[in-house]
Amino acid sequence: MTDNRRYSGEYADDVERMHTPGGMSEPAAASGRSADGADLASTDMSQEPSSREPDSQAEFGARTGLPAEPAEQAARRLEAQLEEARERHLRLAAEYDNFRKRVARERAELSDRAQAALVGRLLDVLDDMDRLSGDGASASSEQFRHAVELVDKKLWKELQAAGVERIDPVGAPFDPSLHEAVSVAPPPSPDQDHQVSATFQVGYRFKGTLIRPARVQVYSEQGQA
Repeated sequence: MTDNRRYSGEYADDVERMHTPGGMSEPAAASGRSADGADLASTDMSQEPSSREPDSQAEFGARTGLPAEPAEQAARRLEAQLEEARERHLRLAAEYDNFRKRVARERAELSDRAQAALVGRLLDVLDDMDRLSGDGASASSEQFRHAVELVDKKLWKELQAAGVERIDPVGAPFDPSLHEAVSVAPPPSPDQDHQVSATFQVGYRFKGTLIRPARVQVYSEQGQA
């Protein structure tokens, strides 16, 4: 009995301490459906966000670095930029057209100067031809032939210096890129098949560019070049 009374007294003391102000902490805030409803009720959804206010927009634009300008002013600015780009394009087109014309003119002048230089080299040959035609009547046939040979050598010397090359392919293999076969003949031997047997008209090249192909006769067993 003594133990039961002692335990009962301790339990009573514990209950008394729980109801004292220092014996138990304040109850926690209410939670659950009723608490959530109270929170939603305390929120005013009719208010506009602060970022939609003009002052807030200006502050936001300054903070983010975005241009804050009226739509009409932005449109005028873009139109001015477009007009400036159009004028710059027109200037560039005009400059390119002038450059193209200048290059074409310089090329023509360069070609004219090159032709004038070639004619200057041939002037001595023309003078010899004039003297030969004037004095040829009093010269013998041997002297006249020798004079013509000298003029021909002088002419070819100047032409070769300018880049002219003579094409006379007798005995060489037929090359359709340089020769024009005007006739064929049976070869004397199989080794001479598709070789040039005769040149009817010599060809010419100028600095590697074909001016006129050589017109030739070709040996061919099959009867065609």
